[in-house]
Amino acid sequence: MTTLPCSIVWNPDMSPFSILGFEVRYYSLCWMVGLLLGYFIMKHLYKKQKISETLFEPLFMYCFVGILVGARLGHCLFYEPEYYLIHPVEMILPIKQTADGWKFIGYQGLASHGGTIGLFCALWFYCRKTKLSFAWVLDNIAIATPIVAGMIRMGNFMNSEILGRATDSPFGIVFAQVDNIPRHPAQLYEAIAYFLFFAGGMLLYKKMPQRVGSLFFFGYCLATIFTFRFFVEFIKEVQVEFEQSMTLDMGQWLSIPFIIIGIACMIRGYKKHI
Repeated sequence: MTTLPCSIVWNPDMSPFSILGFEVRYYSLCWMVGLLLGYFIMKHLYKKQKISETLFEPLFMYCFVGILVGARLGHCLFYEPEYYLIHPVEMILPIKQTADGWKFIGYQGLASHGGTIGLFCALWFYCRKTKLSFAWVLDNIAIATPIVAGMIRMGNFMNSEILGRATDSPFGIVFAQVDNIPRHPAQLYEAIAYFLFFAGGMLLYKKMPQRVGSLFFFGYCLATIFTFRFFVEFIKEVQVEFEQSMTLDMGQWLSIPFIIIGIACMIRGYKKHI
C-alpha cells in the first residue's frame, strides 16, 4: 500500500527538550500530565467529600509507583517473558545491555492491564495505612482514571507505537518513523474514547454522588475502558509475534475479566441505592 494523498504524515520530534543532558520525551510528558490531572481531580473529590488533606497527601505516590511498576511488569511478563526472565535487570531499570555496555533507554514497554493490577495493589496498601474504605477509594480513583489513560494513549501516539492496521480510510495516518503505510490511529481512537468516558463519569458523579463507595464508578471505569479496548484491538497490529496465531490477542484476553468485574460492580452499585 502506498501513501494516500489524504493521509496525514506523522513524524514528530521524539524529544522537545533536554534537562541536564537527559532528553525529555513527549511520552514521559504525557504520562506526567495525565498523573497531574488525576492528582488535581482526586484532590477536588477529597475536598468535596470533606476528607482530610493529610489522608490525601500520600495517595499520589502510591498510585504513581503502583501504576509504573505494574505496567512495566505487566508488559515484561505478559508479552515478552522469554526475554525479560533472563534479563531481569532490564525489567526493573530503564536500561538495556548493548555491545557498547549499558544504555539508558527509558521504559520501552508498559501494559495497561498490568498498570491496573499494580494500581489495585497500591491502593490496598494505601487503604491499610489510612484506614479509608477500599471501595470508596476505588470509586474515586475510577472517576479520575480515564483522563490519565487518555493522556497515556496520547503519549503512545507521540511515540508512534501501538499502531493500527493498514487502512484506505481518510482517517489513515502515516507513522513516518515506522513505515510508509497509512494506518488507523488506534492510539487516538482510545484517547478520545477515554476522555469521553471521563466526561461521562463526572456527569454520573454529579447526578449520583451517593453511589461513591458502592463500587458503581469503579465498575463503570472498568467496563467502559476495557470494552473499548477489547474492540479496538481488532484494528491494531499485533504487538508480539506469538499473537499472530491467536483468534483474540493478549490484550483482548486480559480485558475480558476486567469487563466482567466492571459490569458486576456496576450492577451491585446500582442495586445498592435503589
